[in-house]
Amino acid sequence: MLLPITLTFAAACALLNMWLAIRCARFRIRDKVLHGDAGHGLLAKRMRAHANFVEYTPIVLILFALVEMAAGASLWLWIGALVYVAARVAHAFGMDADKPTALRAGGALLTWGVMLAIAATALGLAYSATREFPAPPTMAAR
Repeated sequence: MLLPITLTFAAACALLNMWLAIRCARFRIRDKVLHGDAGHGLLAKRMRAHANFVEYTPIVLILFALVEMAAGASLWLWIGALVYVAARVAHAFGMDADKPTALRAGGALLTWGVMLAIAATALGLAYSATREFPAPPTMAAR
């Protein structure tokens, strides 16, 4: 089964992951930092933005794939994927600041919103398809 939304979304997330990694690697190469942040405040923030992306994205991608498999492609899934990617870019830029910013807060809130919406959708699909739980499989005696 082809999942055009999830495939596009996963590719966008892979590219975004590379961009976040390159933002850190540039510091590491320039200042010869092998481990940690070597006391560079901006590098620490960028590392955290990258780690935050890696913490949220796998479960969001899995949920998008499962929802797309269960319900098919739809405009709202496309919009949700686009909002998620835009939120993560905004969050990454917002993390560069020394104080709270609208980009960071907005990126985080939109990320949570998309995650909650896709989780609720997954639960709705799971429990609207079957009104009762299926019986567990039995093992035949041999």
